[in-house]
Amino acid sequence: MSQSLYKRLLNLYPHAVIDVLAPVWSKPILKRMPEVNCSIDMPIKHGKFDLVQRWQIGRSLAGKNYTHAIIQPNSAKSALIPLFAGIKQRTGWKGEMRYGLLNDLRPNQRIFQYMVEQYVALAHKKEAMLHEVSIINIEAPRLLIDKTTQRITKTRLLLSKEKPVVGLCPGAEFGSSKQWPDQTYAEVASTLIQRGNQVWMFGSSNDESVCADIFNALPIEQKPYCINLAGKTSLVEAVDLLAECHTVISNDSGLMHVAAAVGCNIIAIYGSSSPSYTPPLSNKIRILSIEMECRPCFKRECPLNHLMCLKKLTPSLVLSAYDSLLLP
Repeated sequence: MSQSLYKRLLNLYPHAVIDVLAPVWSKPILKRMPEVNCSIDMPIKHGKFDLVQRWQIGRSLAGKNYTHAIIQPNSAKSALIPLFAGIKQRTGWKGEMRYGLLNDLRPNQRIFQYMVEQYVALAHKKEAMLHEVSIINIEAPRLLIDKTTQRITKTRLLLSKEKPVVGLCPGAEFGSSKQWPDQTYAEVASTLIQRGNQVWMFGSSNDESVCADIFNALPIEQKPYCINLAGKTSLVEAVDLLAECHTVISNDSGLMHVAAAVGCNIIAIYGSSSPSYTPPLSNKIRILSIEMECRPCFKRECPLNHLMCLKKLTPSLVLSAYDSLLLP
């Protein structure tokens, strides 16, 4: 979602050069954003303070002559490196006593409903942002596809497009309260294969078992048309392969946002979380959730131990959403 901020910056300041300090794992994604000049590896793990290393990183950037820094996280420690780098204008939202660390401090990010609005607002002057930023005028993320990498990855994994491809993203790193049950994914996969599609399942190595459960639940004659890619691709390879899917069915996850950013139809399944804050940024989406008194709770595990917000989302609801997306 930060790509929408980069897009807005270049709309406002066409000659700006944007470098991004970010975790190493995100580097391949940043390379697919044409707005980004270069990515700078952030070696300090999330949650670690490490003042000495932050000082060293800041001083290593001091000679780059940056004029502005936009600090997206809300922690005090995230504002230290731009300060140590001597960057004159340091912009970010109020949080964790950042007075002095930031000199363009924005008072309350909750004046914007969506996370992407909160990001994009930081491209605007404080007095203008409320009038100039809205979800309806924000440019959605759009990742570049590397056709060569895509072709090589398909060859390595013995993938073809003889049948139309539907992607499934059944994992949820956050926790089980975001994970639609594997048996319901299997029912949907079986129906889609009956209709002449093939199914590619995406995820990290942590998702191999849930994808295997979905695969094993299919009738033997359908198994050749369901491919478990969890743990078999890098993140950037998954980007290129998701672009081959006409539709992706996903839990609320990072891959859901990637699929939106490569132009897929999206069916987004929400359990404990809410699309009112971080929806996929696309006009080709169907968002499914159940209105319940206890949701959204934003918990990793269901505090009531019933997961009804997910179990009440039946395969027929997902298939109806799929059909509506494919209508001309």
